[in-house]
Amino acid sequence: MEYLKELTVNRTIFFGFMKEKYHVFNNSNIFFRDIQYAIKGYFEKKNQRINYTDAEKIAKEFISRMESDKQLIKMSNNAWKVNFSFEKSVIPEANITQN
Repeated sequence: MEYLKELTVNRTIFFGFMKEKYHVFNNSNIFFRDIQYAIKGYFEKKNQRINYTDAEKIAKEFISRMESDKQLIKMSNNAWKVNFSFEKSVIPEANITQN
């Protein structure tokens, strides 16, 4: 899944893009649909169209990886707490695994 790899490797860039439209900061809540639509918009900005269903699948896997890295903390079935800081312009490196 190339889209997932792109997001995982370029998390800082993706969240910078997402932060332009959504209120995302350390300890804020982030919602599934916000991530899904940000993923769709991020790739459309790169002239790579993905449909709603694919964006949903990518969002689920991306969130799962960020949960396992403890960068997102699950609050409910569709909300997570952001557990990294934007001020330092650093998002901890992900444990990248090949699927």
